Amino acid sequence: MDGVEVFPAGEKGRGLRTTKQMKTGEVVFTESSYAAVVFDSIFMHVCHSCFRRQVNPHRCAQCKFAHYCDRTCQRAAWEEHKHECAAIRQKGKAPNENVRLVARALWRTQKHKGKVFDTQLTTLDLLEDHISSMSPEDLEQLKKDVDNFQDYWKGNKKQYSTDYVSHIFGVINCNAFTMSDQRGIQAVGVGLFPNLCLVNHDCWPNCTVILNHGSQTALDTALHSQRRIELRALENIPEGVELTVSYVDFLNLSKDRQKLLKKQYYFDCKCEHCSGGIKDELMMAVKETDGKKPSAELVKEVMDFSVEALAKIEQARVEGNFHEVVKICRECLKKQEPVLAETNLYLLRVFKVISEVLSYQQSFQEAAEFARRMVEGYRKLYHSNNAQLGMATMRAGVTHWHAGLIEAAHGLICKAYAILMVTHGPHHPITKDLEAMRSQTEMELRMFKENEHVYHSMREAAFSNKPMTARLLKSN
Repeated sequence: MDGVEVFPAGEKGRGLRTTKQMKTGEVVFTESSYAAVVFDSIFMHVCHSCFRRQVNPHRCAQCKFAHYCDRTCQRAAWEEHKHECAAIRQKGKAPNENVRLVARALWRTQKHKGKVFDTQLTTLDLLEDHISSMSPEDLEQLKKDVDNFQDYWKGNKKQYSTDYVSHIFGVINCNAFTMSDQRGIQAVGVGLFPNLCLVNHDCWPNCTVILNHGSQTALDTALHSQRRIELRALENIPEGVELTVSYVDFLNLSKDRQKLLKKQYYFDCKCEHCSGGIKDELMMAVKETDGKKPSAELVKEVMDFSVEALAKIEQARVEGNFHEVVKICRECLKKQEPVLAETNLYLLRVFKVISEVLSYQQSFQEAAEFARRMVEGYRKLYHSNNAQLGMATMRAGVTHWHAGLIEAAHGLICKAYAILMVTHGPHHPITKDLEAMRSQTEMELRMFKENEHVYHSMREAAFSNKPMTARLLKSN
């Protein structure tokens, strides 16, 4: 935490700012979780210690709820799990993830008297809970959670007041960080990081935060997993500048981001991009033909149709009816493409779905074209070092690779690698995967440029598992 300090940030309360210049891609600070839990829906498939996904995890024989990679992970987690284990056995079942997270946080607070790390800049007591801003529905849910917590906690010697427990739930509601698996792709749990809680929101932030699981096989124990987040600079940040991250996806209109932030985090976003509606026009842009735009009536008709179609697409996805998803996407695109520009959010959302589903169906050539158009739109909207842009570019590169479009594939994978080196750093598993992909596609690209026929023949043989013919090997 040497490079940052807490400062009064006006209406936003406290914030963090730099005490020295930060370079693009530099780790501003790292922080281990104060407390963290696996999501209820996947508790049997993720290690409750290191949050890695596992096919056949080892189960705690006592509570039969917690699962681990192996006995090594289980032993490492026992200090944190022992109170939880006893509480689950006493209750007969595990409560929901929010109750479990509050309990883990309070067991740790109790043990360390509020401050877990020497580098911790604040305590849970001093974080904002926004309970006074909650809606009646949220307050009702809060009361249920507090009651469930008190029932779960009753076997402990130290008891907490309803007001204090409510405060911790409020803190978690506003500040908990979603945690991903070891590949950084799927959300698997939620954690509390007090220092990260001090970093305020901006829709166009100068930092990003990622979970770096480290390497369990590394000789240097500093690289081992501690459920550690890294705050990384997205651009050069001068000394004395406030550090910011985005709490929501930028790919929403300013008014929609503001509504979401108000509902979830209880504040009015007044950042430059929201105040000025920056990029809103691009997100709702329509196609011009010979300098003429479609009529307002036609645009409204297509927009309304898109909203309905996207709801149907989502429903079909939930039901696993992917043929129906593709069918609705095609119908939607037929109406959208003559009217909407390629940065229009409604068009981009359809591109995203249809490219993913067609890839799943192994229709890679067509999927690649939709993925390419999606990424081109994203590049005009997102910050050049946005992590979601990097991930989308990577997926588009892989789709082109599967389609045999090696030149485009290599180019996209190189672009994705450049972004993720900033957002994730060189040691993150997904960056290492990309580095391997980049080397492989570079080798294949050289082969392609030397002899296209040989390249495609070898690729076809590899995919179909056929042996190479003597003639083909000779010509190579």
